[in-house]
Amino acid sequence: MPIAMYGIRNCDTVKKARAWLESRKVDYAFHDFKTKDGFSRDDLETWCKALGWEAVFNRNSATFKKLPDAQKEGITKTKAIAMMLEQPSMIKRPVLDLGRDKFLLGFKADEYEKAVKTKG
Repeated sequence: MPIAMYGIRNCDTVKKARAWLESRKVDYAFHDFKTKDGFSRDDLETWCKALGWEAVFNRNSATFKKLPDAQKEGITKTKAIAMMLEQPSMIKRPVLDLGRDKFLLGFKADEYEKAVKTKG
């Protein structure tokens, strides 16, 4: 199964991660959160289970920061998942699916180096 990357095409961190993979000739499929086929509720729930919903839910996103204070309070896993489904920009990115329930969240070159088999 090939590697899959989930994110937003114009995100700077996603661009860095994609450049890193491409410079090492790593085959991967890119799924843009902003398209209807970008990710599913099952994908999101799998990431939250594997990585922890608190890690996947990006409280530092501009989208989250713009919310009224009342919406930012009392966030539970259920509420966070609903918010991320409605506003995918609230998902920390990229999410790298390495298969066999192995995921990386965000981009750190040293973590990618350890986890991804490169060809060059």
